[in-house]
Amino acid sequence: MFLQFFQQLFCFFLHVGETGSFRKPLRREEEQACFEALAAGDRSAREKLILHNMRLVAHVIKKYGMPQPEQEELISIGIVGLIKAILSYDSEKSIRLAT
Repeated sequence: MFLQFFQQLFCFFLHVGETGSFRKPLRREEEQACFEALAAGDRSAREKLILHNMRLVAHVIKKYGMPQPEQEELISIGIVGLIKAILSYDSEKSIRLAT
């Protein structure tokens, strides 16, 4: 679990470092397709959901206005929360993940 988390965190910093911005949020249809693929066992669908929802994690963290070292800790906690949310999401309720 922790190894997976650090891999995702590493991908997060590489992604933001290379492009300077986050990926755009998925449209409702794309998000639904990713959750269907995730239910079928597609690990790349989970990674896509994580990468496209990191903007939400950063948005929530910016509300706290903390110095950089504390922001990094909050990002790691936020990513863990995002991963848990993706794994426990019920797509049959027809609400978006970000809500």
